[in-house]
Amino acid sequence: MSKIKLQYIVYLFLSVFAFSCAELDLDPLSEGSNENWYSDQTEIEMSLNDLYRTYVWNLEENYTTDRWTDDWAQRLVVYEYAAGAITSEWAESEETWVNTYKGISRANRVIENLDKIAETLPEETLVRLRAEAMFFRANFYGRLVSLYGDVPFYKETITIEEAFALGRHNAEEILTEVYADFDYAIENLPEENVSNGVTRVDKGAALAMKARVALWMSDWEIVKEETQALMEMNKYELYPDYEEYFKLKNRVSETIFSLPRSKNLNIVWSSKNFMPRTAGGAAVAQPSWELLSIYPCTDGLPIDESSLFNPQNPFENRDPRLKATIVEFGSEFLGYVYDPDPRAEKVLNVSTGQMVENMDTKGYTQHASYNGLQLRKYADMNWLSYQADNPIIVMRYADVLLMYVEAKIELNEIDQSVYDAINAVRARAYKVDKADVGSYPAITATAKEDLLKELKIERRIEFPWEHRRFWDLHRWREFDKALARPYYGLLPITEMQTKLIDTDLWFWPITPEIDADGYPNLDELYKQGYIAKLGDRGFDKKQYLWPIPNKEILINTNLKQNPGY
Repeated sequence: MSKIKLQYIVYLFLSVFAFSCAELDLDPLSEGSNENWYSDQTEIEMSLNDLYRTYVWNLEENYTTDRWTDDWAQRLVVYEYAAGAITSEWAESEETWVNTYKGISRANRVIENLDKIAETLPEETLVRLRAEAMFFRANFYGRLVSLYGDVPFYKETITIEEAFALGRHNAEEILTEVYADFDYAIENLPEENVSNGVTRVDKGAALAMKARVALWMSDWEIVKEETQALMEMNKYELYPDYEEYFKLKNRVSETIFSLPRSKNLNIVWSSKNFMPRTAGGAAVAQPSWELLSIYPCTDGLPIDESSLFNPQNPFENRDPRLKATIVEFGSEFLGYVYDPDPRAEKVLNVSTGQMVENMDTKGYTQHASYNGLQLRKYADMNWLSYQADNPIIVMRYADVLLMYVEAKIELNEIDQSVYDAINAVRARAYKVDKADVGSYPAITATAKEDLLKELKIERRIEFPWEHRRFWDLHRWREFDKALARPYYGLLPITEMQTKLIDTDLWFWPITPEIDADGYPNLDELYKQGYIAKLGDRGFDKKQYLWPIPNKEILINTNLKQNPGY
């Protein structure tokens, strides 16, 4: 490798990492052509950079997993997972399988080469770098066993022939190795892991991500222990403004592990499909009506029990996180007033003060949002370039608090610490202290079943469109409940005119129900002809175990497929 090329790579490496724990969307530096690569700390760290790139975190990128849940709406589209239609040819399974094993192999390679150059590095540096590689390997294997069950397992570089001979290893045994890797990372990563001015994964990230894998596997004692240890570090705290938090580009005290993006280095994603049409977007995908329905009113009651709920104005008197997640009708958004009401023929261009054609109503175009909703979460004026650089937040402190709560509930250890943690999250939404119970609806349920239901709803309204909904439904085994009903949206404009506009019943004529399990039910609105069915959903329970990609089965007869595929 030439000196000039190496200097160029190092420059880009430092530029990207200046943001936070980061990805490096460049050529995989772990694939250096020089046989002497991995010869020093710089080359090892550059190789570890590959494990921050989004290809190994594909399930955390661009709302991938949200598309398969009841929080998602996309015109007439129902994705295969939500339709119960995935097969062994499912592209998402293949991409996840291949890229996760790439990450594992590259982590193994770093660990092996550290052993080879042990005499050239200080022991403290050697241990830290090994801990970082083990952190990533633990995450990758944890993801695999959560999705596939028993999977091939190896901790060293293997040949192609050896790879083709691997069968499926017991998931429980792999999980033991996963926890051991996390424990090494927890013990040996510093609380502030900064190398050459660059922030990397640290002890807090290792504690939190071990807790997440344990959460997926319902290892409640481990979840409790690791989240409690992280809370006792007193390093992290909730950011005071929920809505503002998701627009921040730099790391703050709530963020534990994130993958930043950068416009300067063209590490961005396209925001056009998630923006309203008046602002230049395509209005392809939106939050669902089920998500709109689930936020409690400001009295803490669900919408079908609260006297505060008005179905014609569904944003009124609701948990503040609703308006921070979904654009309120009649509010300013990306430079324009957003109003899907067919009677609003023109809307205000806030910057010019002029009224312009309202392209976000069915009265103007059939391609306006199919359910009238738009995503506000993450969005800022930078989205107008269609090149958004919001960081990928993999883990934040609110998740740690709610993981702790869930573990304590499941262990039947309901004490004051449970209420302190869950109400800290809820109180932050109202911008008040959790002790100020007169200013927000504090959670006070005492029965395990009631408190667990509250926890599940709290997770849903705290983490929408953050990739957490898929994993929650997956581990709760509640996809069949979440996707049991059709996917609904607005009527065609001619029917809307007679049934909603002429009768002055826009937006919803009646209040959706919330069933006993905490899932919104809009069937009655459909039966009365007030809304349209946009698609059918139907989850197949075999999907709780993903299919091993068919390509892998064809080239390795030692791999046996999961049931039903």
